[in-house]
Amino acid sequence: MNDDWWRGSVTYQIYPRSFQDSDGDGVGDLRGITRRLPLIADLGVDAVWLSPIFRSPMVDMGYDVSDHCDIDPLFGTLADFETLLAEAHRLGLRVILDQVLNHVSVAHPLFQESRQSRDNRRADWFVWADPRPDGTPPNNWQSVFGGPAWEWDARRFQYYLHNFMVAQPDLNFWNPAVQDWALDTLRFWLDRGVDGFRFDTVNFYFHDRLLRDDLPDPRVKARPAFKTYDMQYHVHSKNQPENLAFLGRVRALMDSYGATVTVGEVGEAHHPIEMMGDYTSGHRLHMAYSFEMMEDRFSAAFFRETIEGFHRLAPDGWPCWAFSNHDVPRHASRWAAHAADPDRFARLCAMLLLSFEGSICLYQGEELGQTQTELTLDEVIDPQGKAFWPEDKGRDGCRTPMVWEGDAPGGGFTTGSPWLPIKVPQRDRAFDRPAPQSVRDTYKAMLALRRSEPALRTARTAFLHTPEPILAFRRGDLLCAFNLSPEPVATDLPGAGASLLSQDAKWAEDRLTLGPNGALIARVG
Repeated sequence: MNDDWWRGSVTYQIYPRSFQDSDGDGVGDLRGITRRLPLIADLGVDAVWLSPIFRSPMVDMGYDVSDHCDIDPLFGTLADFETLLAEAHRLGLRVILDQVLNHVSVAHPLFQESRQSRDNRRADWFVWADPRPDGTPPNNWQSVFGGPAWEWDARRFQYYLHNFMVAQPDLNFWNPAVQDWALDTLRFWLDRGVDGFRFDTVNFYFHDRLLRDDLPDPRVKARPAFKTYDMQYHVHSKNQPENLAFLGRVRALMDSYGATVTVGEVGEAHHPIEMMGDYTSGHRLHMAYSFEMMEDRFSAAFFRETIEGFHRLAPDGWPCWAFSNHDVPRHASRWAAHAADPDRFARLCAMLLLSFEGSICLYQGEELGQTQTELTLDEVIDPQGKAFWPEDKGRDGCRTPMVWEGDAPGGGFTTGSPWLPIKVPQRDRAFDRPAPQSVRDTYKAMLALRRSEPALRTARTAFLHTPEPILAFRRGDLLCAFNLSPEPVATDLPGAGASLLSQDAKWAEDRLTLGPNGALIARVG
């Protein structure tokens, strides 16, 4: 097997709750995913990434794990997973699991034991600290989900750290036994044939042992932050250098299993590109998963600066780019102001993302041009949405079920009542509707091109000097050009070649004309 298969690879992210229900309870499951795997393989991706499927109270939809070595009954059984894994491998798909190691559920046996006393065998497996003399938390660290990152526990008369929800206590990675436990959980799944892991919040594992206060955020903002977390520069609560040594241990374990892969979610607002480089250079993670392209910005300058910036600041690193995932509004809606029409724009985004240097993640439904679901407050389940509504409406809008059949009562997703509502705009982009199929055809064509043209997987990018809203670059002997606006544009671009894939593009006498959201992939001399 090619140990470097991941370089330039494309991974399809599945949100298991919302992909396919097999038993009518309204929640997607492993048997449902297995049923649909042939469609994913037909799309032409290299791997699938499953968001958490481990045992969990589901306070944070599976990111609060209570048993890292078993499947939650909501999704099925370990036998169901092994069937899924075998079918994926039969179809030529690798399987990547979403591994949550920074924290566990309060229901996890390790935490339940740790909180009983200050001297039990798991006492220092979590981050415990005494209160200040006035009873307040030991420092000013803030939780991503709002409020202090510390929760008082009356059993130990101490606070425990939770960088995320109160129900998600942070493990203490300064304890070597915790590191060993984390590696053992990876071995459990590697021994079953899993091909890799996507590590959630990978830069949070270690904290400052002195518990020093985080600093104020030095960035100038157009308006105040609505999260206290975003008011700070998190120099002590995460991003500690000791994290890199632990990732070296992870990489050594992965390498011992052969052609496996690690991709880390690096959540950092202040210097994300440099950190992606640190985490993927040397013998650490294979790839760093970036949120840089999952923001509101959409311009030729932005994409150029992001890609060039990565290779300038992290020359030895490897990025993994995505436009959408389970935590952000879908890009079809987020960037709608730049769309000539939804289908044309979805096809542009397919050709754009899949031409980028690095590896790529696609989020379920984007191959159909799926849009963000607009929910009312009473329909919201996500605790983030409930806490910050209406400034932040939460993540449910991008997590609503896949719609396979537009006219079916449960959208072909379930025979029961779906866990989140399926609304008319999402039904209009069902798998069985012609327009979404045209978007899917573009994804298939672009994925086939990426497989057949080595330059699209591994060649370096050389950007061309073109005016906004045109983004153009060379990768090897290929030219990639895109009109990021809903209006037609033209530019002088010498070296006309043979078109490999295009959308409303004409090239004549060194003049390239791109229609609204036009795009071109061509071979040039």
